[in-house]
Amino acid sequence: MDRLAERASTAPRNKIGQFFKETAKEVLVALARNPNLQERDLLRLLERKDLPPEVLREVAAHRETAHHYGVKLALARHPKTPRMVSLPILKFLYLFDLVRVSQTPAVPADVKLVAEETILKKIETIPRGERISLARRGSGRVAAGLLATSDRDLILAALDNAFLSEAHILRVLAQQDLPPIVVATIAQHEKWSQRYYLRLALIRNPATPLPRVLAFLPDIAVNDLRDICLDRRMPEQVRNYVLAHCAERLGKKPPAGLSGN
Repeated sequence: MDRLAERASTAPRNKIGQFFKETAKEVLVALARNPNLQERDLLRLLERKDLPPEVLREVAAHRETAHHYGVKLALARHPKTPRMVSLPILKFLYLFDLVRVSQTPAVPADVKLVAEETILKKIETIPRGERISLARRGSGRVAAGLLATSDRDLILAALDNAFLSEAHILRVLAQQDLPPIVVATIAQHEKWSQRYYLRLALIRNPATPLPRVLAFLPDIAVNDLRDICLDRRMPEQVRNYVLAHCAERLGKKPPAGLSGN
């Protein structure tokens, strides 16, 4: 094994092919240290998803890695790359390669999270067209981060993102000082305006247009309507409409002074 590892560490390029299928960690570590490896050799090695972390650390330290962007990207996307290796690489990646990292299933969750945070930090510096493309193609968290804007096209692109979830939108609707156009667009959206818990959040949001609130009321349980009336953010006029609606459905006389009955 020692002799095999020594050969792997010094073999010329025309004789290294036999080592790429080795399973012994010692041999793979030695191969990753081989100074004769070039970019395509390192990429070939990184195609193996079963590499031990020690091998990936050697690939990261290889002199060729510093000069080749593709190797850095492959390291960032490899499921076994140690965090101390992959996290520093993220700040050097292009915007849409960060998207690829965040959407690679096997990448650890904490690495994806840092990739998403890196993307969101770059948002203000990228052109509008790229932001719209990012809103469509990015992760759900990135799309949600792009929703807090007055740009209607950007809002619509984010709402059509395949990775965006109801939970993401609920967190957006809970934000303070959210541009009213965001709330109004969600309230009109063909898909999201049909979700029960989003309707609850929209009814209690002061920026939701009153006609949309009234359209949502018949499909909401009376107990849920009563609960959301406790939200102090709800405008008094909307609260009156909601309470009057509840009283009507229960066959009771609305409380005195309520409008909208």
